[in-house]
Amino acid sequence: MARITLDIKKSIEQNAAVYFEKSKKSRKKLEGAKKALKKIQEKLNLLNEKKKKIVLTEKRAEKPVRKKEWYEKFRWFFSSEGFLCIGGRDATTNDIIIKKYTDKEDIVFHTDMAGSPFFVIKANNKKISPKTMEEAAQATASYSRAWRLGLSSLDVFYVKPEQLTKEARSGEYLGKGAFMVKGKTNYIYPMLEIAIGIKENRIIGGPVNAVKANSDKFIVLKQGKEKTSEIAKKIKNMIGGSIDEITLFIPAGGSRIQKTK
Repeated sequence: MARITLDIKKSIEQNAAVYFEKSKKSRKKLEGAKKALKKIQEKLNLLNEKKKKIVLTEKRAEKPVRKKEWYEKFRWFFSSEGFLCIGGRDATTNDIIIKKYTDKEDIVFHTDMAGSPFFVIKANNKKISPKTMEEAAQATASYSRAWRLGLSSLDVFYVKPEQLTKEARSGEYLGKGAFMVKGKTNYIYPMLEIAIGIKENRIIGGPVNAVKANSDKFIVLKQGKEKTSEIAKKIKNMIGGSIDEITLFIPAGGSRIQKTK
């Protein structure tokens, strides 16, 4: 309950007049406060509308997420002659590639070194040339453990799919991603180096000649001492693209940037 204070020196009419004046001032203040509140509310509404427009503009400006192809779950590249080549990232994907994605006319690449990926050239009813085979061999060697060991080259053999089997010799055991090879093996001796490039904002990586033929600009990697995360940042600054996608194409172990084109 509000307390009313009366001035005993004034009459009732005079006290009433005082409070009447005070009430008029209070009403004016209240009306002013209401007007100020209304203006603030109008400004807030205007800001909210602007914010909505900005969000809509940003959403429209966002590039649609690119749908990934089936082969992007593996290591992959298109050779300089247009052949799709896929390789394992680990024992599990090695197994999957040979068992599910290798056809009779394809060619399979591997090394005698443990920790090597299988790479497969997809023939698609076309004759596979020595040039594409050399590129597949380079990818096989570069993504093997030889990169981490600092080897400059590595022997890579190639066979037909029917030469691979999961049947181990008596007393031996084949783990995940491992296969026995039957019959004759043929060898290629590639240098270890990898290129990473960009084409229409899509990162590609693999053997140098293949990336050179399929990219707008690219860099060449050799073994070195820089960590994958450091190299990936440098590559992004040089050619653009996504760090996550760049990282997928960098061999395990230290690297260095040899040249840019």
